[in-house]
Amino acid sequence: MARYVFITGGVVSSLGKGLASAALGALLQARGFSVRLRKLDPYLNVDPGTMSPFEHGEVFVTDDGAETDLDLGHYERFTGVHARKTDSISSGRIYSNVLEKERRGDYLGKTIQVIPHVTNEIKDWIGVGDDEVDFMLCEIGGTVGDIEGLPFFEAIRQFAQDRKRGQCIFMHLTLLPYLAASGELKTKPTQHSVKELRSIGLQPDVLVCRSEHPIPEKERAKIALFCNVRPDSVIPAYDLGSIYEAPLAYHRVGLDQAVLDAFGISPAPKPNLDRWEDVMDRLTHAEGEVRVAIVGKYTQLEDAYKSIAEALTHGGMANRVKVKAEWIDAEIFEREDPAPYLQRFHAILVPGGFGERGTEGKIKAAQFAREKQIPYLGICLGMQMAVIEAARNVAGLVKAGSEEFDHEKGAKRFEPVVYHLKEWVQGNHMISRKADDDKGGTMRLGAYTAHLKPGSRVAEVYGAAEIEERHRHRYEVDIKYRDRLETCGLIFSGMSPDGRLPEIVEWKDHPWFIGVQFHPELKSKPFAPHPLFADFVRAAKEVERLV
Repeated sequence: MARYVFITGGVVSSLGKGLASAALGALLQARGFSVRLRKLDPYLNVDPGTMSPFEHGEVFVTDDGAETDLDLGHYERFTGVHARKTDSISSGRIYSNVLEKERRGDYLGKTIQVIPHVTNEIKDWIGVGDDEVDFMLCEIGGTVGDIEGLPFFEAIRQFAQDRKRGQCIFMHLTLLPYLAASGELKTKPTQHSVKELRSIGLQPDVLVCRSEHPIPEKERAKIALFCNVRPDSVIPAYDLGSIYEAPLAYHRVGLDQAVLDAFGISPAPKPNLDRWEDVMDRLTHAEGEVRVAIVGKYTQLEDAYKSIAEALTHGGMANRVKVKAEWIDAEIFEREDPAPYLQRFHAILVPGGFGERGTEGKIKAAQFAREKQIPYLGICLGMQMAVIEAARNVAGLVKAGSEEFDHEKGAKRFEPVVYHLKEWVQGNHMISRKADDDKGGTMRLGAYTAHLKPGSRVAEVYGAAEIEERHRHRYEVDIKYRDRLETCGLIFSGMSPDGRLPEIVEWKDHPWFIGVQFHPELKSKPFAPHPLFADFVRAAKEVERLV
């Protein structure tokens, strides 16, 4: 039976609960324990799939097709444990399940209430996979005191009561603000946050205190006294140069030891931190720099492309170079020549997205990369734009475009070389979709297999004939244009097992130009960089141009 660590936050949001949870998971792994991490989000969306990237950052997709919070990306990158649908729980999902049960009559005529029906549903989700791991780390989104979070706080209180004593602990993350005028760190917000937590029946066992300044011992002792926490369980959390320093930094200040002490695990196994020391060595001892242009449409919020940014960093680690990524709004290229912007870079990456805005700029970026022989990686929509560019400017299909954009305008402006995906094979089943279906959860989601063309660049990069990658899209390159495009040199080097869906394209006579329909960034980790990103950065490193 797993031990549970419930991670909550207070004072302000965005303190780094997800990163602290991921780092703790990595440290427990370093001591030989198995872990799983889980996110409980109070918002009423069923999942983040229909949220704007400006609202919530990127959507992280799991192998089994769940659209989840970006914190699950941190969990995977730090632990290597593949997340599942059951690891992302929202109020929307909980209430949806409860109401479905009520409509079916599962509650046998009872009045449905938050307690016990909603809290019982939350507890059932928390306990999934209980016998699979040594530790289950559950992060509660938002901050203590939020109205929408109350059912989750009540559920974890009940859950801890239901378990044997010592099987559940609570870790609370707070902020110690610094007042420059008086030169003081203030502990009162943390005291009030813990007071709020205790008022709903939760007593933290470990306090993690974010601070921009060193926390004096007397302040730690004061926090321990007023918050009823052991002094060695008040853990400072300072700003770091890289998120990948977090496991080593948290170990130095005793987070993992404090957690094991709270569980009464003694003597604790010694940690093996070689993996994270190697990661930091590669990160801090780079032997050069490459510049990568990311031409996208959500560039105002870097969290919209969080996994891509991290995967590029991982690719840099694999090549012992620093990757300096610069975000460029694709719409600029719809008004201006891309050359002055892009000729400064060693490589160009065009990420995914939805809708027509900025797509003509992405097409111009792909054209620039093709004509100037600059390494190019197109992901999802970035692949589709590369195919449209090839169709227009090389294959002579001057009206080539995507059915997605005609669907938006209600007109037929393009010859659709990219079409709405109406059916595909998933396992032993045929999945069908209509253009006017509900938006949430209706895309081609999760891990699918692709067969690679022997002798192709991607087959060489992967070192395999078959791969499995995660998808999130509802439009697809039309296979009927394959022969015409391949005659022009654009090779369809990866296909679905049934040969119907193009997964990868690459230019035959180009140093490095690859477009993929899937999202390779979702599987990249600092200690296991994704092959495509590692080779993309290698190609960028070899560009012999003065930039």
